[in-house]
Amino acid sequence: METRRRKQISLAQNFLTSPKLVRRLVRMSKIGLSDTVYEIGPGNGIITAALATVARQVIAVEKDPELVRRLRERFRTVENVVIVEKDFLNYSFRDVDYKIFSNIPYNRTAQILRKILHERSNVCEAYLIMQKEAAKKFSGSPRATLWSILVKPFFELQVLSQLKRTDFWPIPNVDSVLVSIKRRASPFMDAQEVPLYREFVRYGFERWKPNLRLAFKSVFTYQQWKHLARELDFPLNARPTELNVEQWVGLYRRFKQRERVWRG
Repeated sequence: METRRRKQISLAQNFLTSPKLVRRLVRMSKIGLSDTVYEIGPGNGIITAALATVARQVIAVEKDPELVRRLRERFRTVENVVIVEKDFLNYSFRDVDYKIFSNIPYNRTAQILRKILHERSNVCEAYLIMQKEAAKKFSGSPRATLWSILVKPFFELQVLSQLKRTDFWPIPNVDSVLVSIKRRASPFMDAQEVPLYREFVRYGFERWKPNLRLAFKSVFTYQQWKHLARELDFPLNARPTELNVEQWVGLYRRFKQRERVWRG
């Protein structure tokens, strides 16, 4: 028992304890009887049980063999629950337009989000319980981040609910929230533009200049930058975090127009 507890702590696993709370959180999602839902690291199955009552199928992906054994025993008579023994980061999705609902390990948040949002997955919605500070970073609240500007042209992110530390066991020393991530019906750009857009945004964020005007000095002339600042409504000496995603996409589109002119 003590060994398992140490292992859970090392994996940053903090499990929800109230089935009533879990049902309330699941009701906040748009998961319905036609949906296939994946759960990452189901643990003792408290979320799995709630999802099984509202979804067409629940696929719970768990890497711990002992937890897999217990989960399969618990859900052996529940026909719409499948327990998969696999590390989620190495799992290959076989469904199209699936959803995800999970209380994710906090120390794997970046890896999990990268897999969900950057590896050409077909997720249409994800509902993730994560550390509040991480949610701020990934959603770009209150200020934009490199991560949020790369993701928001394709996904909408929103905090749905705040959770108490005492909702979990072991009790974490950080605050947690439920975050909704939804694929945009009309993304801001086509898929083939993604590599260039990412390169452009990274260039602006990672030049380590006092402001974007200096970062893009070799891309836009001073007069062009003044015009862009007026047109897109941002300060002349704005830093990368001061522009929202629409303004960043606007800058990118002006850059693409210039690229076409230069190439003839």
